[in-house]
Amino acid sequence: MTENIKEQYVHDVFETIYNDYDKMNSIISFRLHMKWREKVNAAMQIQPGSKVLDLCCGTGDWTFALSKAVGPKGQVIGVDFSEGMLSVAKRKGQQHMLDNITFIQGNAMQLPFEVNSFDYITIGFGLRNVPDAKHVLAEMKRVVKPGGMIVILETSQPENILYKPFFWLYFKYIMPFLGKIFAKSYLEYSWLQKSATDFPGMKVLAQWLAEAGFEKISYRSFSGGAAAVHFGFKPMGS
Repeated sequence: MTENIKEQYVHDVFETIYNDYDKMNSIISFRLHMKWREKVNAAMQIQPGSKVLDLCCGTGDWTFALSKAVGPKGQVIGVDFSEGMLSVAKRKGQQHMLDNITFIQGNAMQLPFEVNSFDYITIGFGLRNVPDAKHVLAEMKRVVKPGGMIVILETSQPENILYKPFFWLYFKYIMPFLGKIFAKSYLEYSWLQKSATDFPGMKVLAQWLAEAGFEKISYRSFSGGAAAVHFGFKPMGS
């Protein structure tokens, strides 16, 4: 699948499932995605007043959590290429009544920001869906400030030989079935499981971060490797 075709296909997937996305996230992950984000936010130790970019923000759950962490003097910008996903995020934003958030439509492959704009950049379960993950990492490095942190929360590849078969059985067969039953979207959730299957494991992603020029790279897995978080910092003076 070429980059342009993948980009359009993924866009169409999310334009189809956006109304059921939050519900399905909770069903598919057994609500674990919420606990994963809580642990990541605690580890980030976000400083009040910071400027944060939440890339591939989807329906905004991580964006809202980040806005509370930066406080009223901080700023969070949520970016996504799906109009449908952003419509849900904006609707939820009206309920949260947080005035330090801005949602904009944009492409992770070509971020509409100046060099050295953000203290933190996060991307949650979005890197596996972009046309070129390494290019997006380069864009993240461009717009994060020297000394700034990038954080990637993503599905991963379990390494335990006993757990791995059950994990892939769930992803390949059960997850699309749940999508068919609860969201009438079998094909879309079949794609999401394939994108998770094709995405590299923790060690490879850490190597990609190093190749992109980040330093102080660390990572940890969640739920036996079902997901993992990676941290990296832009070197000072770069």
